Amino acid sequence: MIHIAHMNKDLALSQHAARGERCCAPSARLRARDVPAFATLFKALGDETRLSILGFILAKRDALCVCHIEDYVKELSQPTISHHLRLLREAGLVTAERKGTWVYYSVNKTVRNRLAEFVALLG
Repeated sequence: MIHIAHMNKDLALSQHAARGERCCAPSARLRARDVPAFATLFKALGDETRLSILGFILAKRDALCVCHIEDYVKELSQPTISHHLRLLREAGLVTAERKGTWVYYSVNKTVRNRLAEFVALLG
């Protein structure tokens, strides 16, 4: 039964090809050069702590001093928090600006566009 269905599909495809038609509309493709950047982005988003920190920064809607982020995730040490913030920066999710001795973090304005590009690939 499966063999017959497969033959019917092959026949339909060859008929489309004989008439110069495409069987499917072309779809957007993930370019090989974009894969590493998307992988880094989704790895950063895939961690609960980083997602929580990003949500905290998003909720404040303004640049947030690292001291406030450290207060927010009290259960983690300062080096661990710095590690998570570095990964968020490297993924392009947040930006950092030094003001005196403190660093202020805000959501990268291009993140929405990058996520929209990926969503567009889903169809």
